[in-house]
Amino acid sequence: MKPSELAAFLRSRRARITPAEVGLPTGPRRRVPGLRRDEVAQLAGASVDYYTELERGRGTQPSAQMLGALARALRLDHDERDHLYRLADRPPPAVSGASTHVQPAMLALLDRLDTTPAQIITDLHETLAQNHLARALLGEPPRRTGHAASFVYRWFTEPDTRAVYPRADHPHHSKVLVHDLRAAVARRGGDPATADMVARLLRSGPEFADLWATGDVAVRRGDRKRVNHPTLGTLDVHCQNLFSEDGRQRLQFFTAPAGSPAVDQLRLLGVIGVQDLADRAPTASDR
Repeated sequence: MKPSELAAFLRSRRARITPAEVGLPTGPRRRVPGLRRDEVAQLAGASVDYYTELERGRGTQPSAQMLGALARALRLDHDERDHLYRLADRPPPAVSGASTHVQPAMLALLDRLDTTPAQIITDLHETLAQNHLARALLGEPPRRTGHAASFVYRWFTEPDTRAVYPRADHPHHSKVLVHDLRAAVARRGGDPATADMVARLLRSGPEFADLWATGDVAVRRGDRKRVNHPTLGTLDVHCQNLFSEDGRQRLQFFTAPAGSPAVDQLRLLGVIGVQDLADRAPTASDR
């Protein structure tokens, strides 16, 4: 690892970002041109002490997961992200693997969606970022790695994942998720990790195997969904997706049909926040 170079790079990237660009309050008194260290730590899910040590060139080698979180917090593009990994003596994420680096343009748009639940997911339904209303509606995603980071994988292998939707809607979601996954597999062109996930799902039970055998394919661009919430009850909402140029990431947002009860329910989300989510049944975060 090159501690001094890594430290200098982190400081330079931090200095160029304003709080408004990442959805943080500006405040009346700021002694730095960009973000403070504690703000970067907050955005990356790290402790302030840990991040401070990195910027001082005295921290331990960051994990690949932490580097990914820092790249998202600092709004790095792909070249900058790869440089960050190399400075930490970590191999940059493979192009053919999971696209877990959030594109800065998508993050910028997510930061501006502060009145509707929204999140960024991959085409394998891995949650990469959420705004506060999405966390209030759907819950924070479980901290999982490998195939279990995918909502599709958990949907067919972990029954509790389905609690987010009414039971009567489960067959519809199973079908739509499998159709969307087939499109992602083709898009990724034989990526070994994705192929392995499908192979494991085929062994998980007859539901996935039967749906996969149909050969049906359809990218999930939008849907009408009923979402279970522990306080607000069932919300009937529109779910829409905006896609990145390569199709591997999508900005997903939820709106209420005009005149429906969901209009007031979504308005209450900002008041309720995440205070009730600790008692909620496990959910996944890509819907």
